[in-house]
Amino acid sequence: MMRKSILLLLASLIGGAGALPAFADGGGSYGGGKLSAYTKLIEAEKFEQAIGKLGEALEKDPDDADLLNLMAFSNRKLGRFDTAMEYYQKALAIEPDHRGANEYLGELYLQLGQLDKAEERLEILDKECFFGCREFDKLEQAIRKYRRQNPS
Repeated sequence: MMRKSILLLLASLIGGAGALPAFADGGGSYGGGKLSAYTKLIEAEKFEQAIGKLGEALEKDPDDADLLNLMAFSNRKLGRFDTAMEYYQKALAIEPDHRGANEYLGELYLQLGQLDKAEERLEILDKECFFGCREFDKLEQAIRKYRRQNPS
């Protein structure tokens, strides 16, 4: 893609790919800060515990797109697709360009066999991540894998 060529050119101009900033899913501080307690539970695949803690946090801040995204992700991992869909849609209603929510909603669409809707999420990420981002890369990879496993 042209976007990747531009990224590589910029990286070479400023001293290599390692000089480019890494962006967290969606704009929240996933690796640390306000979401670290939840992400630790999720990384440990303690989704029920994460849902409980996220529910408490959402009572205090129901319009936090990062929290809504993590709540959706945890529900999706437990196979609660309808609930996950509701939380992703709430997160995206608040922050339509939320990288994590767009990536994970795309992955949910793949799980539901809706390739066209997953590709729509990828298009949104392509616009949002002009210089590249891991959310775009991960969803693009998931779509490629889906196509290999589900030839038309």
